[in-house]
Amino acid sequence: MKSNRVGSGIIKAVIYLFLILVSIIYIVQLVWVFMVSFKTNAEIFTSPFALPESFYLDNFTFAWTAGKLGIATLNSFVVCAVTLIISMVIGSMAAFAIGRLRWKLAKPCMTYFLIGMMIPVHCVMIPLFTRFARMGLSNSLVGLMIPYITFSLPVTIFIMTGFFESMPNELIESACIDGASIYKTFFRIALPLSRTGLFVTGLMTFVANWNELLLAMVFISDDTRKTLPVSLSKFVGPYNTNYSQMFAAIIIAIIPTVVVYCIFSNQIVDGLTAGAVKG
Repeated sequence: MKSNRVGSGIIKAVIYLFLILVSIIYIVQLVWVFMVSFKTNAEIFTSPFALPESFYLDNFTFAWTAGKLGIATLNSFVVCAVTLIISMVIGSMAAFAIGRLRWKLAKPCMTYFLIGMMIPVHCVMIPLFTRFARMGLSNSLVGLMIPYITFSLPVTIFIMTGFFESMPNELIESACIDGASIYKTFFRIALPLSRTGLFVTGLMTFVANWNELLLAMVFISDDTRKTLPVSLSKFVGPYNTNYSQMFAAIIIAIIPTVVVYCIFSNQIVDGLTAGAVKG
């Protein structure tokens, strides 16, 4: 017994040490990028790890204007918001049908969506671009939202199905006995109780689409319709790179995701600790 306790204690210590090390690595990188964004290019090359001699705020002004980050941020927000809403509504409905409704094709449908999670975006990028070009969607935000929604749905369905399956059967049965329709049961009972999954999938969908570069770079060529990751690529040239403005632009791009996480982190924690049945 004592040896088992010692072994489990060592394993926990190793896990905690690993997590602390990973956290330190991520925090150090963010702090370094933040400090470098206030330096000039000369300071970056001469003293890359030292504190900035003076906070050079012109980097942010130049990055915002030259990189057209204002319109790019708006485009990214519109694309991510629409993708988030549509994928959450359709994905939660499909997950409820797979997880709670009794029909023969539930497992095959789940397998179909799981296969969709395994397909790399590179395999369908060229056919999608060719098809969208014929339909006039190759240089529009709508044409970018469609693949974003398509690739977000399998993850949303996979996560939400697990939350719906973990719900007590008594809740759904009681609603049916009381005369609630399937839609009322979903919107009034199942969906509110699955808020944990909604916050988790919503955060994952928003962050993944906010940072997506490949599809946005291929599908969008108009500067007024480019998203934020594509605009950040302008600061990297074929022969030289303006590092100070590039790091300032990265800080600007990181801020929305940090704000979104800070807003929804408490809801995620509350949802994890909340029970479905209050006694």
